[in-house]
Amino acid sequence: MAVPWFTLLKKLPWSEVIVNAPAVAQGAKKLWGTVAGRTVETPTAPADAAPSSDAAVTPATEPVATRQDVQRLDARLDAVEAQGVELHRQLLASTELIKSLAEQNAQLVAQVEALRTRSTWTAGIAALLGLVALAALLLPLWR
Repeated sequence: MAVPWFTLLKKLPWSEVIVNAPAVAQGAKKLWGTVAGRTVETPTAPADAAPSSDAAVTPATEPVATRQDVQRLDARLDAVEAQGVELHRQLLASTELIKSLAEQNAQLVAQVEALRTRSTWTAGIAALLGLVALAALLLPLWR
């Protein structure tokens, strides 16, 4: 089914779009600056660090973790950290895309506004020329 583009474009509130375009672009730039400024920090604690005072005493009833359990937990932690880094990378790419789209939207709105102004002037000039042509046709009839 064909989309009536002209009808859709006529119903768009261009005055609101034009007014809000700089705010959208500024918001995208702010989002990009916020996200790009963050870095993923991976905690690196020394292996021989002393345990904190809260965890210094463990009850004898708890089972002691085996080396295999620690290795499994280490592997899971590494996988989660890698996933976090990948998600951060994707977030950066997404915000960069949003920023780019917002800038393009602002440029598009400016161009549409220029075209709207130009078409208004063209319609006015065409109407004036039509009146002049009509007057030129009717002038010989009145004589």
